[in-house]
Amino acid sequence: MSQIFRNRGVKLQNDTIQIEEVIAKRTAKNSVFLDLFQNKSYLLKLYKTLHPEDTTATEDSLTDVTITNVLTDNLYNDLGFIANNKLMILVEAQSTWTVNILVRVLLYLAQSYHEYFQRTCQDYYKSKKVKMPKPELYVIFTGNKGRKPDKISLSKEFFEGADIDIEVKAKVIYESDTDDIINQYIIFCKVFNEQTKQHGMTRKAVTETIHICKDRNVLKEYLLDREKEVVTIMMSLFDNEQIIKSFIRSERYDVAKEKALLMLKNGKITVDEISKFFPELIESDIKELEGEVMQLA
Repeated sequence: MSQIFRNRGVKLQNDTIQIEEVIAKRTAKNSVFLDLFQNKSYLLKLYKTLHPEDTTATEDSLTDVTITNVLTDNLYNDLGFIANNKLMILVEAQSTWTVNILVRVLLYLAQSYHEYFQRTCQDYYKSKKVKMPKPELYVIFTGNKGRKPDKISLSKEFFEGADIDIEVKAKVIYESDTDDIINQYIIFCKVFNEQTKQHGMTRKAVTETIHICKDRNVLKEYLLDREKEVVTIMMSLFDNEQIIKSFIRSERYDVAKEKALLMLKNGKITVDEISKFFPELIESDIKELEGEVMQLA
C-alpha cells in the first residue's frame, strides 16, 4: 500500500513540475498586445492616440519600461513606457470585468517607479528630492462597455469614497467608432472571441480572426508583417490553457483513486459502492482498485 501511494506521489509531483514549467513558459512568451506595442511605430501611434496634442514625440523619445515576468503573464497584458516625462501604464482587462484590476495597476505602478529609480541611479533614501515622471494610468477593456464607468478609483471601488492616504485612478478605454490603434486592438480581440465561440480553441479560430481583421483593415499592417508570429503566440495560449485544464482534471482524478483505495482498504465502502462515491472513476479504474486491494489482502 505504501509503495502505491509513493508511486502516485511521484506522479503528482511530476505533474506539478510539468504545470509549473507550462506557467513559466506562458509568462516568458509575449501576448499579441505586447508584441504589437513593442514595435516603436505602433507604440508611437498608441501614445498619439492618448496625446494628440503632443507633436514633438518621436519613436526615439519613447522608452519602453514594460515589466517582464514579475507581475504579469499572458492572461494579463501590462504595458509601460515613458514619453515626455510621463509614465504611461496600460493594463488590459479581458472580457470579464473586475475592479480588482486597480490593484494590479497599483502594484505595477510601484514596481515601475522602483525600476525607474534604479535605472536613473536615484536614491530615495537620501535627502535630495528625486525626480519622477508623472503617472498616467489606463485600463483597456476588450469586452462590452454596458454601464461600466469611464474612470475607476481605488477609494471609490474599495473604500466607499473615503479619503484614503493613497489613491489610484485609471481611465478605462472601450471600443469606440474611431480608427486608432487602441480601438483596432480591441476590435481584434472581439473578433477573436467571436471566432473561438464558433470554432473553439483551434487554429481555425486564429486564422479566421486574422483573415477577418485584415479584410476589415484592423491591424492589417501588423498582421501582414507578423502573421506567423501571431498564430504562434495565440496557439501557444490555447495549448497552455488545455494543458492546465488537463492537469487539474488529472490531479482530481488521482486524488479520487487514492481516496477510493484507502476507503476500500479500511472497509468504509465496497467495490460496488465506488461509482456511487467517486463518479469520476470508470469501470476499468474500479477493476484496477479491486485488484490492488486483493493483492494487499
